[in-house]
Amino acid sequence: MDRALLGVDFTCAPSRRKPVTVARGRLQGAVLRLEGVDALTTLPAFEALLAEPGPWCGAFDFPFGLPRAFVESLGLGADLPAVSAAVRARCPDRMSFRALVDAWGNGRPPGERLVHRRTDGAMPGIRSTSPLQTRYVPVGFMWFEGLPRLFAAGVDLPGLAVGDASRVAVEGYPGWLAFEVIGRRSYKNDGGADRLIARKDLVDALEQGRTRLGVRLKLTHAQRESLVDDASGDRLDAVLCLLQAAWAAARPGFGRPAEVDPVEGWIATA
Repeated sequence: MDRALLGVDFTCAPSRRKPVTVARGRLQGAVLRLEGVDALTTLPAFEALLAEPGPWCGAFDFPFGLPRAFVESLGLGADLPAVSAAVRARCPDRMSFRALVDAWGNGRPPGERLVHRRTDGAMPGIRSTSPLQTRYVPVGFMWFEGLPRLFAAGVDLPGLAVGDASRVAVEGYPGWLAFEVIGRRSYKNDGGADRLIARKDLVDALEQGRTRLGVRLKLTHAQRESLVDDASGDRLDAVLCLLQAAWAAARPGFGRPAEVDPVEGWIATA
């Protein structure tokens, strides 16, 4: 099936300064053509994206699951829909969720408060941020705002929640793909020369197909410049997610592992 592809760099509170950034593309053989990058400045605009008719497959840069230790300790449920509903019943807003996480973590030993999922460490040498982190990089808030909207839109989450098979969402993590190419060099949130060079090196590698995904990114000159010049790195993160969506869409079961934890979820390309 020829699916449209989406790579979504999500934020829990989109604005003109920090939008939800969406990269769109199509896979032709081993070549992924970038068709455009959109900036969604509101959560209703993100909801409208999810409602777009399929067939499409999107990789979304926020955690779909929570750590099993946290879920089981609080009796939140045995799968993603149950956990999401239970948290919403207890927490009417983001700050209530932070309070729930803090209360749970404060009863645990230091170093065991922001626990991770198994999938967070599936890539050797790098670990994604704990879904319980609600400060600094508020990944927990992204879960709180993002996952219920996937359910409300009725999209399919392979191995996790059955929905419209023509609209498929997988969890992406652009940091994995960036780490594979440029290691621990930082490429975003700064306009300095070092990070500009890191973005250029990363884009060059993606265009040449120098990743384990077996996909080569096709860009126009203007698109290449926009990715390199975006000091926030949001546009590049969306494109990295787009590559993960392309990898998933080309595989049986969208690349999900043989064993999937229904509470913690899984990350595409792990």
